[in-house]
Amino acid sequence: MLKINKYIELVIKYEYSWIMNNLWYDNFLDSLCERYPHKARLTEALMDLLAIEREAVYRRLRKDVLFPFHEAVKIAKVWNISIDAIANITTGHSHSFRLETLKYISPAKEDIDAMNAFVDFLDRFASSPDSEYMEATNILPRSLFTGFPQLARYYIFKWMYQCGTENDTYSFAQVVLPEKIRQIGNRYFNSIKNVANIGYIWDPMIFNYLVNDIRYFTSIYLITEEDKELLKSELFAFLDYMSVVSSKGCFPETGKRVNLYISQINLDTNYSYFYSKDMRVSKVRTFIKYELSSTDVEMAENFKKWLNLKRRSSIQISGVDELKRIEFFMKQRQLIDGL
Repeated sequence: MLKINKYIELVIKYEYSWIMNNLWYDNFLDSLCERYPHKARLTEALMDLLAIEREAVYRRLRKDVLFPFHEAVKIAKVWNISIDAIANITTGHSHSFRLETLKYISPAKEDIDAMNAFVDFLDRFASSPDSEYMEATNILPRSLFTGFPQLARYYIFKWMYQCGTENDTYSFAQVVLPEKIRQIGNRYFNSIKNVANIGYIWDPMIFNYLVNDIRYFTSIYLITEEDKELLKSELFAFLDYMSVVSSKGCFPETGKRVNLYISQINLDTNYSYFYSKDMRVSKVRTFIKYELSSTDVEMAENFKKWLNLKRRSSIQISGVDELKRIEFFMKQRQLIDGL
């Protein structure tokens, strides 16, 4: 009798393990299909990411064989798929986000790989004719300032001042971005210009905040007068570039549409979404350089709805209202000139 009970216990354990493993794998496949609803594009993306043959991908998607654990982890990491979502660990109406904590000053190989993977994602995303990106922000968008090396340095410097240790206070001059980081930043800046439709909603005080911060850092001698002039010069170059973009209503290099809005109310949170029929990602920026990202489809839909609602309290200055556009950029130049 004891042997029979032991046998039944083992059968129950085996069946439970089999059910949970299949539930996990089904959730994992669902997450992949949410990112790439079209099987052909999903197959190509998996072949590129895992460096395996097409038939090997087919076998995994048919569940003839399972993705090995190291492959599943790599996919989840590179494609920002939440492990909680894969394991179906949710409570009520909660949504899973993944915090991207990348090192920009002394990056490990994993940091470089993750940054390159994001730009690779952006390249794939931008190849969709219906690709759409929108960002509401009260600091300069990373997708734009990465094309201006001194501004990129400045935001890393500010993060180190605010989030570093009390014993590690660096001056702006001491912050040097590695060449690999600069190259990835240039890739990011160039890749975003290929997205079919882009919208930026800027806080009305976006440059006031920046100028006030630079003044503060200058007053405590972490930014020298020479460095301040360097930042001023690049800020003028940034304004010149965005003036051309907003005047044309597109990126001059690619002709891809850009809508620039100035919010009439202050923005408390910086968030954005990537949206196409194949890919949907939402992001919230935290602590200047970190981002919370989610591939949850419902959350991407919410972000799209929220940002489009924000346009109701914003003025579009790109392509349509020449007078307001000229006034806005003139005021920002005067503000920066007064640094």
